[in-house]
Amino acid sequence: MELSSITELDFNESGEWPLPIKLITILLLCALVWGGGYYFLLKDKKAELETLEQKEVQLKTTFEAKQAKAVNLEAYKEQLAEMRVMFDSMLEQLPKKTEVPELLVDISRTGLINGLDFELFEPQGERPVDFYAELPIKMKVTGNYHQFAEFVSGIAALPRIVTLHDMKIGPLNKKSGNMTMDIAAKTYRYFDDTDK
Repeated sequence: MELSSITELDFNESGEWPLPIKLITILLLCALVWGGGYYFLLKDKKAELETLEQKEVQLKTTFEAKQAKAVNLEAYKEQLAEMRVMFDSMLEQLPKKTEVPELLVDISRTGLINGLDFELFEPQGERPVDFYAELPIKMKVTGNYHQFAEFVSGIAALPRIVTLHDMKIGPLNKKSGNMTMDIAAKTYRYFDDTDK
């Protein structure tokens, strides 16, 4: 078969073409149909499939997380109930507005019982924070190391919550044998109905 005979082929008489030309034409038509089908039909579907597969992974992860929470729901409810009981007991340890002066007396009495001398005992103004108020107290006391330790231990044993901050212990005075300690104590008061 010659190249010039290929140009003379008539499409209307394709049934009479030589067998190799028929096979090549059929393969070209199949490739065009497959390529066109892929380009116009499958290309967009493939991108959509990839997006849906990613979404499936995300949904599966979300489902597993929610399932884990659902399985542990009763344990979470019990834990929440325990936390509420603990929170209520801690609120009971916060002084009420009428108990604050008594607490200040307890703090100073704890220092005096342990043999400390107060150079400064200055309650600061009340600072509101969320649902409670912070009551800072600046103190400067003199005594020995063991008296400081007993004082801190006594503060921790008070029935109300008192925290100690910014503790600075000064050098030993050789004449008196005492040191100074600057310390800030904070107690907290829960806002009750009378504060509104």
